[in-house]
Amino acid sequence: MELTTKRLKIRPFKQADINDLFEIYSNEETCQYLLHEPWTDNNKNNEFQKISEYKLTTETAISLAYELDNKVVGDISIWYTGMKETVEVGFAFNSNFAGKGYATEALRGVIEYLFAVEKVHRIQANLDCRNNPSSHLCARVGMRQEAHFIKDFWNKGEWTDSYVYGMLKSDFNN
Repeated sequence: MELTTKRLKIRPFKQADINDLFEIYSNEETCQYLLHEPWTDNNKNNEFQKISEYKLTTETAISLAYELDNKVVGDISIWYTGMKETVEVGFAFNSNFAGKGYATEALRGVIEYLFAVEKVHRIQANLDCRNNPSSHLCARVGMRQEAHFIKDFWNKGEWTDSYVYGMLKSDFNN
């Protein structure tokens, strides 16, 4: 799976991306609402190996790098949920490149691909309610907030609220 948008190349990760990805996932603010702790020099190789799939299937997730001028500035992961033709997306981006529309452009490109090529019926995102940048990103690409669950998820030693965002192909205006 490789895509090109106006400014970005979106593709599976390769070993040479490890340091760019480390720059994203070693950031405590970036990881505060994710399921894992920030990467360290001691665990970055093991963590990086977890995203080595190159094809999205109903059994395997895929993590895609989005690259600007040969630098990986974000990660979009996609996996099937178990519901027919439904995928979930997760994302993280380099905070040094925030506010320039790269995450929006990348996610729009991936959404367009998922509806047109993979023929998915539904795309959803589940996120911590406190994660305002991700919530705003979902809204910018046309996803609607469908649920707000109260203290439904135990993560990093606390109960957290969750939002579920979703969209159908008919919701997507590219």
